[in-house]
Amino acid sequence: MPITIIVGGQWGDEGKGKIIDHLAQSANVIARYSGGNNAGHTIENEHGKFALHLVPCGISWPNTKNIIGSGTVIDPNVLIQEIEEIEKAKLPGTIYISEKAHIVMPYHITLDQLEEKFRGNDAVGTTGRGIGPAYADKISRNGIRIGDLLHPEELKKKVKLNLELKNKIIEKVYNGQTIEENTVFSSINSWVTKLQKYITNTEEIINKSINDKENIILEGAQGALLDIDHGTYPYVTSSNSIAGGSLTGLGIGSKKISKVHGVFKAFCTRVGEGPFPTEIFGEDAERIRKIAGEFGATTGRPRRIGWFDAVAARYSANINGLDSIILTKLDILDHWDEIKICVAYEFEGKILSYFPTDEKVLSKINPIYENIEGWKDSTFNLDSFEKINTKAKKFINRLEEIIELPINVISTGPKRESTIIRKKL
Repeated sequence: MPITIIVGGQWGDEGKGKIIDHLAQSANVIARYSGGNNAGHTIENEHGKFALHLVPCGISWPNTKNIIGSGTVIDPNVLIQEIEEIEKAKLPGTIYISEKAHIVMPYHITLDQLEEKFRGNDAVGTTGRGIGPAYADKISRNGIRIGDLLHPEELKKKVKLNLELKNKIIEKVYNGQTIEENTVFSSINSWVTKLQKYITNTEEIINKSINDKENIILEGAQGALLDIDHGTYPYVTSSNSIAGGSLTGLGIGSKKISKVHGVFKAFCTRVGEGPFPTEIFGEDAERIRKIAGEFGATTGRPRRIGWFDAVAARYSANINGLDSIILTKLDILDHWDEIKICVAYEFEGKILSYFPTDEKVLSKINPIYENIEGWKDSTFNLDSFEKINTKAKKFINRLEEIIELPINVISTGPKRESTIIRKKL
């Protein structure tokens, strides 16, 4: 059976959660490989509606192993609350946490918020949840791993040393309120009690599943254009959200990967600061935002709205090595007179067919649009391609032509059954 990567193709919030929940019916392992609780995956099924921030989206299916991998950073308080909600809803999947995943400590959250405040008008637009500082400590080798919870007394020695430095930065640099050592130690005791049983060597689980030829889904967080290396830097997340991040974030050899599928909305959204070439404003943007419920699952912030950017999509397809596209929220474009697709950029009189990596260039380009006739017919909840009206099919076919990839799955609503499978992934 295949190892399939499901990755966000845009700036996140593409509807990966619904797609993974749908595909997980035939999966044995669903493994999250990057990010922290700055991501939110919403799923809606017979168990209810859930906004998952750390636990993989296969948790609603029985006999699934849901792995939080080594490439993630975990706020234990958030994870504990999420697990409690999962247990209350009696979701049948099993949770495993990599002992190598790093912990978002209270001082990371404080530093994240203070640094954003310090930047002022130059703020990056982080969620303020400590994700960046946690990854920074990981790279500087000052991080605290989830596996450290298995040795609480040694862990407290590490935390004591870290707090001495972090409190100096909080107080002397940012004029902030220092964090009490005993408060952190009390939290650690709670984390140990509630999370110890989930912590394990997840590479062993994954590789056994590979050897047993089980079906494995690798779950990305955020989107490819927010990747720390290949996104719109510095307005990016703090981890590798592209498909390649799954290899380091889970400990899987590249030869084991079977397919990579990118999830794209039929339009674009973005949360936070940074360039957004096809952004639209006013009545059109507000209409899409309201119909689609475009507010962050994690922060509740209203998302910025734009038309579909095929230039960015081609770039995303290349850096992820996509085999196909999964198109979501097609139904949101129902009843528009005209729909736009960005097919190229204009910059200082030159036509660009590629996605520039220079933030200064990207922030000054003008999108070149191709206008597509809209459709006056509902695609909401349709479950077969044959039921889609001719004009909507033309839009789908045109996206395939421009991006040069097949659209094999189409989502027409938030529920599992509102999914069109044109070709099995």
